Amino acid sequence: MPDALAARLVPGQRVKVPFARRELIGVVVGPVRDEAPPAYEIKPITALIDEQPLLSEALLALCRWTADYYLHPLGEVIAAALPGPLRRGEAPALRPPDGLRLSDAGRAVLPGLPPRSATLRSLLTLLEPGVRSASAVRHALPNSAAALKKALDTGWIERCTDDSTPLALQPALPLTTEQAAALDALQAAAGRFGVSLLEGVTGSGKTELYLRLTETVLAAGGQVLVLAPEIGLTPQLASRFKARFGDGVASFHSGLGEAERARHWLAAGSGSARIVVGTRSAVFVPMPKLALVIVDEEHDGSYKQQDGLRYHARDVAIVRARDAGAAVVLGSATPSLETLRNAHEARYRHLKLDRRVHDTPPPRVHLLDVRHAVLENGLSPTLVDAVARHLEQGHQSLLFLNRRGYAPVLLCHDCGYVMPCPNCDARLVVHRARKRLACHHCGHVEPQPPACPDCGGRQVPIGQGTERIEDALTMRFPEARIERVDSDRLKSGAALTKLLADVQAGDVDVLVGTQVLAKGHDFAGLAFAGLVDVDQALFGSDFRALERMGQLVTQVAGRVGRNGQPGEVILQTHHPEHPLLKLLVERGYPAFAQVLMAERQQFLLPPFANLALLRVEAKTDGEVMAFLRRAKALLPASPSIEALGPAPATMARRAGFQRGQLLLKSASRAALHRGLEGWLPEIEALGQQTRQRWSLDVDPGDLF
Repeated sequence: MPDALAARLVPGQRVKVPFARRELIGVVVGPVRDEAPPAYEIKPITALIDEQPLLSEALLALCRWTADYYLHPLGEVIAAALPGPLRRGEAPALRPPDGLRLSDAGRAVLPGLPPRSATLRSLLTLLEPGVRSASAVRHALPNSAAALKKALDTGWIERCTDDSTPLALQPALPLTTEQAAALDALQAAAGRFGVSLLEGVTGSGKTELYLRLTETVLAAGGQVLVLAPEIGLTPQLASRFKARFGDGVASFHSGLGEAERARHWLAAGSGSARIVVGTRSAVFVPMPKLALVIVDEEHDGSYKQQDGLRYHARDVAIVRARDAGAAVVLGSATPSLETLRNAHEARYRHLKLDRRVHDTPPPRVHLLDVRHAVLENGLSPTLVDAVARHLEQGHQSLLFLNRRGYAPVLLCHDCGYVMPCPNCDARLVVHRARKRLACHHCGHVEPQPPACPDCGGRQVPIGQGTERIEDALTMRFPEARIERVDSDRLKSGAALTKLLADVQAGDVDVLVGTQVLAKGHDFAGLAFAGLVDVDQALFGSDFRALERMGQLVTQVAGRVGRNGQPGEVILQTHHPEHPLLKLLVERGYPAFAQVLMAERQQFLLPPFANLALLRVEAKTDGEVMAFLRRAKALLPASPSIEALGPAPATMARRAGFQRGQLLLKSASRAALHRGLEGWLPEIEALGQQTRQRWSLDVDPGDLF
């Protein structure tokens, strides 16, 4: 490498490096050092892409911590932190001027636009008074992309610098006494690192406190990072911040195009985006003036990445805030047991909102014993009658079932044959609308056969999915608008945003959906919720199954009666005497979580222990078990670490591979990491020798 190039290198710059016959993009992570010549040839850097570091020292430090804690290669962590175009070495894109204004040609054509050009008319009318930012236009007219392109192409509007007065912003909402007290405590803690758990019942106004605290931080010149667990929640949350603060709010999630993600990443790094709202990947967006981190619905399992770099965004966000000296707010109506323990032991500040903003009582929750009921498509007469009653009263209803598709099983009525997945230890799910069978684990899809492939007999769908519930309600209430909300129906964030807008407008009568609907949405007209099958979560194989069930039931019930109307919730169950289910219904999530906490402590499970999970995949079960037994034998001896297994995974065969696992448990996080650091090189060598696929998951989100 030429000395002139070496002198220009600083950590955080992207460079081009030779790799075999290719040229790859690398990132400088440390200064050039003079060392003794190694036994192998070192190839020189061929080109410098960035004169100034693209990754700041703080962001590189966060990547190093993540790589060390989750025992993942630093290069892959840095790659995960960079948007695709920047990862590929593309030059940072210069964003065109953000302002839009009506041209003289557009002003002339506006009066004569035909009625069919309603969106185009609305766009030109919006710009008639003066300059508006592109983001403000998109916020005011969410479905105007085609009209905007046409108007730009024809010259009816033109780009310019946005030096206009912003659109009128929404004022702050009045606070309840509880909110005001919580805000005082949060503001007193602002300006320095500290973690606050804001535990508030659904509808208690946590978002308004996020906004008030953000206002304080922005006034002091800081930046704010807001994390949401799902892409579907991001537009709603970003809209709340844009309505209060105008421009300077950037979204960051996989639902955006790569170029847009890169622009928002760079805008945050330059400081022009004062607020970033995104999913877990947003935790790596550069923010040089970061002063506040908000993790909404902090309990949600979606914050844990389940493949590749298996990080937990909530935990990485707390480390990032610590290093930046920023305050952290973890918000939830159903906090995770890990967060609750930290709050109980005073490591986190614990603030509570026990009452809804509208000061209405929580919805009435009933356990409905369906053991002797006649169920049609999984629905009891009581549940259907409740939907009918609320339709007559002009209220909206929600039926929740965390199982998409039409039916989970296709059974031969003559011989009992069940259609299996050819790649997994799972049954194929019936998707009747598309006339197909699908595996929800490996993605295998095949046409639904006209007859049983084993005996030629008649096949019948057994069980219920959201598609079947939707069909049943459509037949029972043909005049009502019934919408299904799951990943089969809604393929994009824009489709979900449009549907949620229709719900808010009162144009949807009944919603049928999966957990997409259980998180953070505010449906003003919703008065009734029915959980079609609460039992599927009662007997899960994962130790976190009951915790997730309690959170899910509480969150679904929390969507109901938020605007002052009386709320009603029905849980269909075959186990109405289940002690934890009764406790949840009668005394609420806090009492439920307290019992789970005692059980976890008794059996030394998180949050009273730390886990790491070694997963292995191979073509045969023998290869899996042999790898795991050899890996266990290589584990450094330590009285602080308990190794459980090896054992087959809960689903032993998936996507054509046999699967097994070895679980490590320790009461000491430091001891577990010391053991893992010494063990990892041994596993890597074993993997190279056997050519088996393996992964090491620190703090696994599930044991599946």
